[in-house]
Amino acid sequence: VQLVESGGGLVQAGGSLRLSCAASGLTFSGYAMGWFRQAPGKEREFVAAITGSGSITYYADSVKGRFTISRDNAKNTVYLQMNSLQPQDTAVYYCAAAVSARVVRSTPTYWGQGTQVTVSS
Repeated sequence: VQLVESGGGLVQAGGSLRLSCAASGLTFSGYAMGWFRQAPGKEREFVAAITGSGSITYYADSVKGRFTISRDNAKNTVYLQMNSLQPQDTAVYYCAAAVSARVVRSTPTYWGQGTQVTVSS
């Protein structure tokens, strides 16, 4: 299984970025997908998750209303649209996969390598 993130970068506060995660080696629609992030000196934290069908989404309180997770099962890709970015959103963002939304929000089975998002004030 391989999860490859892209789309990170440097953005000013208030700006937007869209992260992508391309998955291979798994039956994509059968897996819930999630995004986590880890800021310097902090533990990795849950950001968002989506069920295999895409019908149900979950968000951390800190990003609710600003971030949107979505997926395209035809492209084996999950996205994280991030709007109204703030300096506290600066972190390495990781894509994750698991067989259920409950598991992907807590102890994902598969992880990507991460992509850096830096928000300047």
